[in-house]
Amino acid sequence: MLSNATAAYRLKTESTLNALVERISELEKGGGDFLSPEQFKLSLPQRTNYLYGRITKSLPEMYAFTLCMWIKSSASPGIGTPFSYGVPGQANEIVLIEWGNNPIELLINDKVAQLPLEVRDGRWHHICVSWTTRDGQWEAYQDGGKLGTGDNLAAWHPIKPGGVIILGQEQDVVGGRFDAGQAFVGELSQVNIWDRVLKPVEVQSMANCSSYMPGNVISWLASNVEVFGRGAFKRPLEMCQERLPNA
Repeated sequence: MLSNATAAYRLKTESTLNALVERISELEKGGGDFLSPEQFKLSLPQRTNYLYGRITKSLPEMYAFTLCMWIKSSASPGIGTPFSYGVPGQANEIVLIEWGNNPIELLINDKVAQLPLEVRDGRWHHICVSWTTRDGQWEAYQDGGKLGTGDNLAAWHPIKPGGVIILGQEQDVVGGRFDAGQAFVGELSQVNIWDRVLKPVEVQSMANCSSYMPGNVISWLASNVEVFGRGAFKRPLEMCQERLPNA
C-alpha cells in the first residue's frame, strides 16, 4: 500500500503531466489567431451585467489552491470582480472582488479577507492569492512580491467541486444573476489555478517573465475560455516583458 506522502506525490505528478499534455494538444492544433494557446487576453471594456468569460472546466475538491492572473484595469470606484467560483448552495465559494471604495477582497465560502493589492493604475500587474484549509492561511502577491498574509479564512473548509468559474462577474446564483455594479472592467490573462500553495520563487518567476507555469487544475487556454456579450473579446496578449510594471 502506498504511503500518504507517496500517493500525494503521484497525484501531484499526474495532474502536472495532464496539464502539460493538454497544452501540447493545443499547440498541435494551433493557437488560432494567437502566438500560442495561452497568449491571449480577455477584454471586458464596460461595466455591464452581460459581458463576461466562462471557463469551461470546473474545480475538483481542494484543500489548498493558488490562483494567479495578469490583470489590467483603471476602473473606479473598484475594479469589480475578476474571478468568481460558485457551487450549488454557495455562490461565493471563491471570489476575488473590489467594489466601491473597499480594498480587494478574497472570499472563501463567503468568508472575507481584505488584501493589500493595488491594481487600478491602468497597467498590467501579476497577482496571486493562495489559501490552505489548514488554519485558513492565505497569502497575496503582486508583481512577484508577497504583500500580505493572514489566517482563519474559512479554516478547515474544503473547496467544493463541480461549480462554475466566471471571469468578470460576481455570481448571486451559480452561473448567473450578475450585478453590473460588481462587474470587472479591464483585461485579464493567464488565469491559472493549482491545487497547492505555490512557492514564492515560483510566483516570482512568472511575475518577472522568467517562466510560464500552466495551472495543474485550471490552465489558461483559448479553448478553455468562452466569451459572452457583445463587446467582450479574446485578443492577442502583449509579450510578457511588455507587461512588466517598469516596461
